[in-house]
Amino acid sequence: MLGGIFLKVVLCPHTDLNRRPINEMIKYFLYISLSLLFFTLSFAKNVNIQEDIKLGFVCELEKKILKNSEYNYKTFLVKDLDNKNLDQFEIEAKQPETLLINGLSLFLSKTAKFDIKVVNKDVVLFKAFDKEKNYSESGIINRKSGELVHEITIGLKSDNLEKNISFYSCS
Repeated sequence: MLGGIFLKVVLCPHTDLNRRPINEMIKYFLYISLSLLFFTLSFAKNVNIQEDIKLGFVCELEKKILKNSEYNYKTFLVKDLDNKNLDQFEIEAKQPETLLINGLSLFLSKTAKFDIKVVNKDVVLFKAFDKEKNYSESGIINRKSGELVHEITIGLKSDNLEKNISFYSCS
């Protein structure tokens, strides 16, 4: 609201916010901002393992978000779910490019080729696709707080995309 007042009073005192000149300026600003964002992301490194680690976690499920034909990003708390805690979640990384994830899912435990793998003192981030690029799993764990988010996406090439996003607290 204040931005609208600023644009109306300072930049174009004679132009109403609902009129075309302001809308055109906003559209161009958004276009340029998004272009710069995509340009920056295109140069981001998908592999950046900064240290060798071998970590083991025990994780408690906190909640799940489901998006499928039945639910549209519906949140389920742990009391509404069958308990799916992780008793042995392990991460092993070796510079420059080795990352192994065990105990989170069968798919990730069998995957040696991750499309994205980032390991540093704060986080471990990973993403892998199946051969057909129709299924993916990704995750990020904050090494300091122990928060883990695990996302499974099914049907990437279809109109009926399904997501299963799990949130864990790990120690």
